[in-house]
Amino acid sequence: MAENVTIARPYADAAFELARGAGALGPWSEALDRLAVVVADPQMRACIADPKLTDDQLIKLTLELGGDGLSAELQNFVRVLVANERLQLLPEIRDLFVDLKNEHEGVLEAYIASAFPLDDATLATLKSDLEARFKAKLNVQVSIDPELIGGVRIAVGDEVIDASVRGKLANMAAALKN
Repeated sequence: MAENVTIARPYADAAFELARGAGALGPWSEALDRLAVVVADPQMRACIADPKLTDDQLIKLTLELGGDGLSAELQNFVRVLVANERLQLLPEIRDLFVDLKNEHEGVLEAYIASAFPLDDATLATLKSDLEARFKAKLNVQVSIDPELIGGVRIAVGDEVIDASVRGKLANMAAALKN
């Protein structure tokens, strides 16, 4: 939802600046991942919406479920989110934080859809070739899509490389119509 992202952006920016200043981008990213999963749970969503829970109870619950090892800054960040009734935005904050972290580190997200599972050697070669093409380190996420019939479909940023049988058939059909 665009409105949530707009509201979450200043919190993500603040979290990024705190983490970068402390040299703790990795730990913050991991902690925000855990907290976002906690907040996305339907039972936790019900707790967040429950007017009977005090801010202190909600903070305590969130921090306990978020796992051990949360820094004092992260705990304070959760307190600020609860105080401003923004705790439910943690998944969006985490996504924006990861985008800022990746941009800072020169990392791009790559999504590979394959008709069949890729073995480790094939995936490593494909990742290496893509990193050379895009001149950046890639975080690769692979999914299986049997509708591709064969081959792969790759999305990196705004660029899509469709090397699937389905894509080639669609291109052939379009060419035959002209």
